[in-house]
Formats: sequence, C-alpha cells, structure tokens
Amino acid sequence: MAEEVTIVDQNELLSDTLNNLEIDNADIIRQRRDEITKALNKEFAGSESDSANRLMVGSWGRHTAIRGISDLDMLYRLPAILRDEFVSDGGAYKALSQVRTALKHRYPKTAIDVDRLVVKVQFGDFKFEVQPVFDTVDGHFEYPDTYKDCWKLTKPRDEIEVIRELDGTTGGKARKLCKLTRAWKKKHDVPINGLLIDTLVHRYLTAQLADDVTLPRLPILINDFFNYLSELPKQDTWYALGSGQKITNERHFQNKAKKAFSLCQDAIAANRKSAMNRKWRSIFGKCVPLDSNEQARATRLENFNYVDTEQFIEERFPASDSISELAVECIVTQDGFRSETLRRILGTYSFLRPNKQLDFKVDTRDLPPRTELWWKVLNRGDEAKRRNQIRGQIFKDSGKGKHRESTLFSGYHYIECYAIRDGVLIARGHVDVPII
Repeated sequence: MAEEVTIVDQNELLSDTLNNLEIDNADIIRQRRDEITKALNKEFAGSESDSANRLMVGSWGRHTAIRGISDLDMLYRLPAILRDEFVSDGGAYKALSQVRTALKHRYPKTAIDVDRLVVKVQFGDFKFEVQPVFDTVDGHFEYPDTYKDCWKLTKPRDEIEVIRELDGTTGGKARKLCKLTRAWKKKHDVPINGLLIDTLVHRYLTAQLADDVTLPRLPILINDFFNYLSELPKQDTWYALGSGQKITNERHFQNKAKKAFSLCQDAIAANRKSAMNRKWRSIFGKCVPLDSNEQARATRLENFNYVDTEQFIEERFPASDSISELAVECIVTQDGFRSETLRRILGTYSFLRPNKQLDFKVDTRDLPPRTELWWKVLNRGDEAKRRNQIRGQIFKDSGKGKHRESTLFSGYHYIECYAIRDGVLIARGHVDVPII
C-alpha cells in the first residue's frame, strides 16, 4: 500500500529546499563588501569606515538571493562636494575611473574594470559591481552613464522597501517564492532576470492580497505562481516593483513556466515521498533533498561496476542572472552517405544509428570578447553503464569552437556547450543525440 503524502510533507520538503538555497559564502561576501567600502571611504570621504556611504542593492539588497549568487550590486554614495567635478563633461567616466583606481590600490592583483555604468571587481566565484552615486533631495540616487556622459535617476530603496513590506505581510512567503523561482531559473536556464522575478512575485501576491485571499501553503502557492507566469502576456518590457524602472527581458519564459506548472501538479499529487521528492527535484534541481529511500539507492549505485563521472557546470562556474541560448549546430557524416544536419535527421527518423561522425560547431558571433567555451558529453543508458563510459566531464574548448564525436553505442546521449566570461556562465547550448 502506498504511503500517504500530506501537504505537511510537501511543505517540509520545500522548507528543507529553501535551507539548501541559503548563501553558503555570505561571510566572505560581507568581508569583501566591507573592504571595498573602506577603500572607497578612505579615498573619497577621508574615513576608515567599512560601512558608511554604501547601499547593497540587487537581489542581495532585497534579500532574495540564493546560493551561487555571482553578481553583487553595491552603490557608493559620493560626497556632494564632488558633484560639480563629476557631473561636468567627461565626469561620468571620471567618477568610475577614480573608483577603479581606489579599488586597485586595495586589490592590485584583482581584475577590476570600468563598464558602462559600474566598476566590476572579480573575486573568483563572484564579482561586485560598484556604482558611484549622488544623493537626490527626495532620497533617490543619480548614477553615471559613460555611453551618454550623463547621470541618470535610480530608486533602489523603493524596490527594497516594497519587497520587505510584502514579505512581512505574507509571513515570509514573498521572499521564499522569489528564491524558489530563482532555483527554477537556474535549473532550467529560464530567460528571466532577478529583478523581473521579484517584480512578478510582487504583482502576483499583491493581487492575491487585494482579493482578500488567504495565501495557501508554499507548495500550492508556487504551483499557482507558475500558472500565473505561464499566462502572462509575452512582452519585452516590464516595470520594476517599487521604482517603476524599465526592465528589458526580450526572451520569453512562459512556456517553461507552463511546464513547471505541470510538474508542480504532479509533485503535489504524488502518493509516495520518493516520487514527491523526484518531482520537486525536476523543477528546482539538486537543492531538493532526496527521499531517504532514494538516498539509499543512490548510495547503492556507488557500488556498481561503473563510475558516475558526470560534472555540472553550476558547480564549476556561477551563473549570470540572464543566461542566453548558445546556438550549437551538428553535422552528421558517414562514409558513402551525404552529410546532413542532426536537426534534419532527427526530424525525419527521431534517432541516429551507430558508426556516424558528429561535428559540433558553436555560433560565436554574438558572444562578447574574452569568452571561453567549455563542452560536456554525457552518455546515458544501460550500455553506457555496462561499458563504464558515462563520461559527462566538463572540458575546455580547443579555441576553435568545434568538437567531434562518434555514435558508438545506443542510448539517449547529449552534448552541451557553455560560454564562460570572467568566470561566469553567460550562455549554454544543448543538443540531444539519441542513438538506437
């Protein structure tokens, strides 16, 4: 007889998942934050303070970030006495350049670069994007734009405040929903940025509260939220919670949200804990704990005659808030036959036969400078296990954006390519290779 799964079991599992999503390197992030602040205060304010004049914004500032955060957004409030100097012609770049110089004195061996709006400080697994600002009379900030040599208005305090208030009103469910949605984004490479996630969570929950609806437990809430996302209109421009700032999100997330909604329904309907855990794992990834029976099974698999050598890009490089799709083409050749694209062959036959050569090539035209490519080839199925050839290791491209494989044995294999810039995953491509 199947064990009964209750909503309490569902809720406890998602609570454990959220615990696993807690940032595990927060101490070193705070240390770097304080060091940067002190260096800037020493340069611009004649102070040794490691906390004055800064404001952490972005997902860290809104307290919606999760483990693996790679971009830390920090505002540094410049003294008003410098306004005339930095708001003059060429002042936008001058402000950023002086911030970079001050930070270079503190971190002489660290990669520190001036970007259009910020100074980027790369610390291995994460980077700080430091933005010098001036206070405005109404409590907002002006920031430099070097492309237009001007200063523009930003209102991050409003974004922070409205999510804080909503989280209090919902008993902590707002930020939990933001974090779970980020886990889904990371697991499925969903093209939705962090500010838009928080904005849509705010829209959804605010509408629920306006209808005087009692919010359900987290499993039902995330299920309903995915349904809400799937039904949103497909548009390129949104407006942020609190501040109303423009958010550009040109790729659409609705189809992936619809799939997540379906998976949520399956997870909630599961009548065994092992099935429940697997279903939620298919949505949010490895942050969802395995059921005790599944964990025992995973342990037993270690005693089989094959070695699970699969590696995961998320464990090697932090992911950007917005991951692009990397175009990977595959040409299939075999002696005596005309070369053809894998896409066309699978459109006709749905599978490949063994003894064919596969040449993969990446379209790199839209990739920014200093981008590295990495590959992963994973063999799946009983034959791969019998041969002890699971593979799945992540390896660096030779520099040509190409990789060659052969169809040796049956299984539903796949190959992935990753674009890495400044130690951060910015794009990925996936090609299924079913061999029968």
